[in-house]
Amino acid sequence: MPFTDLRSFIEHLDKGGQLKRITANVDPVLEISAITDRVSKTQAAGNHPAPRTDPHHGQRGGHALVFENVKGSDIPCAINVFGSYERMRQCLDVEDFESLAERIQSLVKPEMPVTMMAKMKKLPELARLAAIGPKVVKSGICQQVVKTDDADLLELPIIQCWPHDGKCGYAGKPADAPRGTGRYITMAGIYTKNPDSGERNVGMYRVQVMDSKRAAMHWHMHHDGAAHFRRYKARGDAKMPLAIVLGGEPVLPYAATCPLPPDVSELLLAGFLNGKGIELTPCQTIPMEVPTNAEIVIEGWVDTNETIWEGPFGDHTGFYSLADKYPLFEVSAITYRRDPIYLTTIVGLPPQEDYYLGKATERIFLPLLKTLIPDIVDYHLPMFGAFHNYVFVKIQKHYPMHARKVMSSIWGAGQMMFSKFIVVVDEDVDVHDEQQVMFHIGANVDPRRDMMFVEGPLDILDHAAPYYGAGSKVGIDATRKIPGEGTVREFPELLSMSSEIEQMVTRRWNEYGL
Repeated sequence: MPFTDLRSFIEHLDKGGQLKRITANVDPVLEISAITDRVSKTQAAGNHPAPRTDPHHGQRGGHALVFENVKGSDIPCAINVFGSYERMRQCLDVEDFESLAERIQSLVKPEMPVTMMAKMKKLPELARLAAIGPKVVKSGICQQVVKTDDADLLELPIIQCWPHDGKCGYAGKPADAPRGTGRYITMAGIYTKNPDSGERNVGMYRVQVMDSKRAAMHWHMHHDGAAHFRRYKARGDAKMPLAIVLGGEPVLPYAATCPLPPDVSELLLAGFLNGKGIELTPCQTIPMEVPTNAEIVIEGWVDTNETIWEGPFGDHTGFYSLADKYPLFEVSAITYRRDPIYLTTIVGLPPQEDYYLGKATERIFLPLLKTLIPDIVDYHLPMFGAFHNYVFVKIQKHYPMHARKVMSSIWGAGQMMFSKFIVVVDEDVDVHDEQQVMFHIGANVDPRRDMMFVEGPLDILDHAAPYYGAGSKVGIDATRKIPGEGTVREFPELLSMSSEIEQMVTRRWNEYGL
């Protein structure tokens, strides 16, 4: 059964031995991060690494953690809650990601009925779709406690992940910039609205706390939150309403990270995953609705005319992202349920919690990617690629330059445009076995003939790019070459034993005394 809120999921993990409670007094500045980093890079007790043939069902990632005694706050802090394949499956209430993938494909790209009878048959499905949309109710437990004038961000156990986070005079931040803090909200849903259509968006962007009432809202130019900001600014509106939501149904953090098409709501996806619509309640001080079952909600306004220095920040790339100016967010209220739990995550060199969120998306959205690019058999985003640096792709090759056609299609598919290195292999290669992929690069690639360089958008966190958010990308065709693909000699056959001999050896294995 789906979980109704964060605490019910935490209790479930606790009962299943997947959670550790830390009662020792800990500092939210660096100490929680250091503990979690060590835990996230270990295996959970009693778990075993995934077999090579089944890379998505391992249970690596360490325990979920709840720090019950955080210095400077009366609120416990939960972290690494989604930090394993197993916990992601439990959060999404599935046995495997692949079965969920088929269901989501029907949501994001439904087949349109073409006859009256087909339309009538579609009615029950449309009714189910309507039932999973968000529903607004008058009030919710997320507002059991309301603070306005006395709202204080620093009363929350907001963590600092890395030593130079927010540091002046480092990574592009002027020494005389407003100091702020190095503490960041890292696992919140950021709720905004399109001022013209009223459509909601839920993103997950980092938020640097400057003081008790102010923060810097970091969103990339490609994100929907930034697009909403530009609309408010173009209209001449001085302020944009925004809510920072922590907790609620456990599917919400996942939905906020999904690369959905522009016309598919994150809240609709969350309702789909949850089996029923997400209940929303109106905020106290801004025209916005937020999940009724949230633990903590920070309401406020983004100034469309004022920016503030944000960063540097230790990011999922494994490096500090450079400081830059981002919009100023001013708190108008903090509401929360009684005895709330603060949800956070550490961002840094993988594996961290975001790796498991990303791998779930990789599996779940494979059918959608195959709908956009039917040539793809499977793909893999290796951990060392930090999501955008590497994509390994398997195709069934049918014609010359087929691999290059696939590369170009990937660079035109939503957030896949940020992929810096695309490697395409034949269908008999396991793309999840990174040694196999590297073997076929070495065996099948002539660098001059088989590498394609292009210019285009890159993740703005890519510090190697010569320009902000733009630079070069390369596709590597590691398939066996055929006539029409340049100068090609005959490609030899890969070594393999005959099936008859393999079967005979299997039958006689015990006789060999091995």
